[in-house]
Amino acid sequence: MSKHEDVIKYILSLEVGTKISVRSIASELGVSDGTAYRAIKDSDTLGIVTTIPRVGTVRIEKVGKKNIDVLTYGEVINVVDGSLLGGKNGIHKMLHSFIIGAMTTEAMKRYIRKDCLVIVGNREDAQKLALLNDAGVLITGGFGCSDRIKELANEKCLPIISSSYDTFTVASMINRAISENLIKKDIVLVEDIMEDSPCYLKSTDTIEKWKKIMREVKHERYPIVDSEKRVVGIVSLKDLSNL
Repeated sequence: MSKHEDVIKYILSLEVGTKISVRSIASELGVSDGTAYRAIKDSDTLGIVTTIPRVGTVRIEKVGKKNIDVLTYGEVINVVDGSLLGGKNGIHKMLHSFIIGAMTTEAMKRYIRKDCLVIVGNREDAQKLALLNDAGVLITGGFGCSDRIKELANEKCLPIISSSYDTFTVASMINRAISENLIKKDIVLVEDIMEDSPCYLKSTDTIEKWKKIMREVKHERYPIVDSEKRVVGIVSLKDLSNL
């Protein structure tokens, strides 16, 4: 296994919510900054880490295809160009719906559910109600929140996000992000048709072993890998017929 793969395996072993950096990975595993950086970038592509403004890079739960219509709080921060005011330990959590808190707190109680996002203005009563009902909060208009609300958000590990956009704009931005994810679900990716455990040959294998594998698997082409499982070539049935 290469150092690059070792780093990704290490990142996968971390608990969701763990903060990582190039320096911490390089120090922990004894690899170069370049190796750590490339592994973190690939981990982001794999969907197992994400970078949050003013927070850093954190380990997140990979969203499977069946959950592609949901977002994490961390993704919402990026979508609405927001700032995290509190509850940073919950940015990896997934939210399944959102409501606009343009009503009295008494009326809001009927709609707030666990893991939903409540979009409100500078209304502390509505912000507190959302947190007490296990919902995150998105404050529009660029407003902040009181220290009491920040403490409650930190205690319950529920993010408080502030965005300079108005309520209608942030709701539209979140809806668009969800819709784009749903559209992506219909696109056929390489991973949809690839084999997870492909049959391959080592550069040190004999022709006899190749023939044996070919009789068992009956593939037309076979990749050839070196001692570190890096592809160094490919052989086909045509090559065998020339021997």
